[in-house]
Amino acid sequence: MSYECKVREQPTQPALTIRTRAAVQDLPQVLGKAFGAIAQYLGELGGQSAGPPFAAYHNMDMQDLDIEIGFPVPGKLPGRDDIKVSEIPGGRAATCLYVGPYSDIGPAYNALSQWMKENGHEPTGVAYEMYLDDPDQTPPEELKTQILFPLRTA
Repeated sequence: MSYECKVREQPTQPALTIRTRAAVQDLPQVLGKAFGAIAQYLGELGGQSAGPPFAAYHNMDMQDLDIEIGFPVPGKLPGRDDIKVSEIPGGRAATCLYVGPYSDIGPAYNALSQWMKENGHEPTGVAYEMYLDDPDQTPPEELKTQILFPLRTA
């Protein structure tokens, strides 16, 4: 499969997140629980998300992933307990769209990493996945995930 890789400029985006650690095989439950808690809190605040849910991967140790799970929000909202105020950083980012089951996303990461290397782009070390479809409503082979690597400035 081929992936369209590109660099885009993006604004800083406020977010509410839960940061935790998990093994890759536990991600469906961990992500679901965190998304549910944040969505419930947003509902209590009378607010809505400003975009699709996301996960930020601060490392790539598949048995001990350091992940920040959240929703972009329209402005600064207060955190509570495990739910923290955060942001998706603005600036240049390398990105590609992956379509398919979450468990098969590896080749898209490899393609984007290779493309960055070939084009002289250096990632900051954090990888974002924006989940553009609801997995309860969309067949796995049709799920769209935007992969995004913020880039270091020259």
